[in-house]
Amino acid sequence: MIQVYSWPTPNGHKVHIMLEECGLPYRVIPVDISSGAQFEPGFLKLSPNNKIPAIVDSEGPDGRQISLFESGAILLYLAGKTGRFLPEDTAGKYEVLQWLMFQVGSVGPMLGQAHHFRIYASEKIDYAIHRYSSEAQRLYTVMNSRLALSRYFGGAEYSIADIAVFPWLRSWKNQGIKMNDYPHLKGWFDEMAARPAVRRGLEVLADVRSPNLDQKARDVLFGDRQLKRR
Repeated sequence: MIQVYSWPTPNGHKVHIMLEECGLPYRVIPVDISSGAQFEPGFLKLSPNNKIPAIVDSEGPDGRQISLFESGAILLYLAGKTGRFLPEDTAGKYEVLQWLMFQVGSVGPMLGQAHHFRIYASEKIDYAIHRYSSEAQRLYTVMNSRLALSRYFGGAEYSIADIAVFPWLRSWKNQGIKMNDYPHLKGWFDEMAARPAVRRGLEVLADVRSPNLDQKARDVLFGDRQLKRR
């Protein structure tokens, strides 16, 4: 049984979707990041960067328990465990991995910043809003261009690269994006959203997250508590 320490965020949903796609048995343990649960000592032992998700697999390599943090690493682990959604041939594998790294290094951080400065920041800073909104548009253009040439990000087959990217694009409106401006990406997005396993993954913990953050939650997520020594 895999225990998933998570919250309904894009990075959390990446792992929820992968588990649903693979049909692996799992149990979700909510980590309410708006209340500070990510700073609890027990969770920090699993995820020292105090970020969700993290997993504990009681049936890891050689039958031994393993724990992992970082959603990209978890996707790779689950792909290796099940032999699914990552090609076995070397060229195909690296075709997928480069787009997985694109999500981890660019899509997540930049779209997260666009979302933050456009929606959550207490002070509206024009430079930051323009900077990250423009970067969001650039990244959407990169993705649209890729999908003009390939059905999926990693090639002809659905992979962990698609699973990684999709949850980050669900808030395209908040990122200052008009999805119809990116027709190839929109077609892919609609196909992803219709997959039964994706829909099930997005339902995980869907009832526990408040759409609005109060000041206490803002302080936990964006304040000095992130800098406290542990």
